[in-house]
Amino acid sequence: MSPVVVPTAAPTRAPGRRGLGLWMATALVVGNMIGSGIFLLPSSLAGFGSISIVGWVLTAGGALMLALVFARLGRAFPTTGGPYAYARRAFGDFTGFLTAWGYWIAVWVGNAAIAVAFVGYLGYFWGDLGTNRPLAAAVAIGAVWLLTAVNAAGIRSAGAVQTITTALKLLPLAAIGLVGIFFIDSANLTPFNASTQSGYGAVTSVAALTLWAFIGIESATIPAEDVENPRRNIPRATVVGTLVAAAVYILGTVAVMGILPSSQLAASTAPFADAAELAFGGWAGTTVAVAACISAFGALNGWILLQAQVPFAAARDAIFPAAFARTTKQGVPVVGLVTSSALVTALTLTRYNASLIDQFNFVILLATLTTLVPYVFSAAAELLLLVTDPQRFDARTFRRDAVVAVIAMAYSIWTVAGSGYAVVYQGFILLLLGIPVFCGMKFAAARKGTRVVATGTAQAILAHRTELHLPDDLDAALEQLTATEHARRDTAASTEKG
Repeated sequence: MSPVVVPTAAPTRAPGRRGLGLWMATALVVGNMIGSGIFLLPSSLAGFGSISIVGWVLTAGGALMLALVFARLGRAFPTTGGPYAYARRAFGDFTGFLTAWGYWIAVWVGNAAIAVAFVGYLGYFWGDLGTNRPLAAAVAIGAVWLLTAVNAAGIRSAGAVQTITTALKLLPLAAIGLVGIFFIDSANLTPFNASTQSGYGAVTSVAALTLWAFIGIESATIPAEDVENPRRNIPRATVVGTLVAAAVYILGTVAVMGILPSSQLAASTAPFADAAELAFGGWAGTTVAVAACISAFGALNGWILLQAQVPFAAARDAIFPAAFARTTKQGVPVVGLVTSSALVTALTLTRYNASLIDQFNFVILLATLTTLVPYVFSAAAELLLLVTDPQRFDARTFRRDAVVAVIAMAYSIWTVAGSGYAVVYQGFILLLLGIPVFCGMKFAAARKGTRVVATGTAQAILAHRTELHLPDDLDAALEQLTATEHARRDTAASTEKG
């Protein structure tokens, strides 16, 4: 039987950590989903034709199933870590570690894609960003580190930025979706399947790309201990945020694909702005481009907020390096925050020679794949926990909850299949690289445990040295063992303070 970790209660919020209310939690979900994806995906989907709308609808349905899974798990277990916390509780340390490792990779890889999208729309105003790739990389990296500094100031500061940017980007997007449909040219929506794949193959490929736009469903569950009244606010924020995002995505994509000819759409690095300009004039294109920059900037802020939370939770449980559990006075896990941003920087530098759309497509597929692994584990965790920990759930909806979890898990596996062999291969290798880290953590923990037991035994024996009539050489050896351990602890404590 696999070991099962059973915490007795949600951990107490650390000093200095202040809560996110319902609106901030909802803004985190909406803002993290409606980020770079909606603004560049129409260009990525142009090669598939209007069949991509079918893919959007299926993705929205699958995302809603996943949202319901996270809503119920968030209500039952309001613990920082989200997917990691659920997988560890259901399946034990190793599965929990793989979930944390995969999710962490997905977040910092995805942040590189968001930074690329931010630069793409900024290029609407600053033309050199479209041709000067080193400059584009420098601007993307600058945005990452600016928002890293904002998040280091505390979660409340990051939450305020998230609420403002979410509000600013929703209005132009809703306007394009609701008003732009009256400017659709039906000729732009043909052929229905413009790809060389079968209908099923095209829809599967579209689903893998469009799920990127829904990554973030679980955002409210990650900083659960920072959410006020988490059993009520996490489920509401998760479901409402997903429904809002789905409506904006589908309406907006239909409008953009109907307004722009497919050849122009495929080459555009700012499809929403180009569609708005064609339909309403130059002022509208400028307005949407500003909204897109704000959107990507807000999404980058939200994901930078989350990039340290899962490693923090795993480190606190001693299955990630202990440094990731260190926090500032404001309760910010700063080591994970800075390390993740450094990895975003490295990935951005390695890909800066590719075009913006090529960079975006590669990175989002890789990020989506590594996110799907935690999604599959989360859906499976709910299925198991419904049976092993039923008092945490509503018995009246047991069958419905189980069916939703099965559909969410099947959808996630299907979407993995649509990612393509190359991306699955690379993502699988990244996941496997985590296994030596896990083994190293367990080895270190075992050595520490052995050392503590040995020291304790030596101290107990020395306490009764007179009655036991210890030989001089054994007495000296035990004294040396305890003295060495005390010196090691003092050195470690001094290093920690420094």
